[in-house]
Amino acid sequence: MSVKKSAEKKPTPKSPKPKEKLPQEIKLEPPLEALKPTPAPQPEKPKPITLAYLNQELQSIKQLVDDHSNLMAQLQEILIRKRKPVASNGKVQIKDKETGTVYPSKNNAYQSLLKSGALKKLVDKGVFGPDPKKNTFGWYTLVREWPDRFEEVKPEEPK
Repeated sequence: MSVKKSAEKKPTPKSPKPKEKLPQEIKLEPPLEALKPTPAPQPEKPKPITLAYLNQELQSIKQLVDDHSNLMAQLQEILIRKRKPVASNGKVQIKDKETGTVYPSKNNAYQSLLKSGALKKLVDKGVFGPDPKKNTFGWYTLVREWPDRFEEVKPEEPK
């Protein structure tokens, strides 16, 4: 029986690997100082609670509360100063032909008339939806219902 050369397995010579050197000193045990029992810490004795001590603590808490309330007031004032009032962009004002009132914006006209009760008939019809105060497109519904009542006015430019 003949054996193919590829089927024969030739042993590969193994080269000896150098052994890693182990460190000379290996400390497996903790130092003797760590093995010594440490004395248990003595629990601190609480300060005796006296009226003077309680009064002092109460005053310090009151001072903290006052400081925080002052800080909150200052922050609110800063926010108020930073906020700018809503101003019309100056492009369009709305004039109510029936009353002669000029509104700074379309939404302002709708909201003002809604609050005054002038739109009661339309609200009762349900034209503005279930919650008219939250209707952001109320102006357009209003113009569709009363097309001849309002007119857009360009604001006068200062000279």
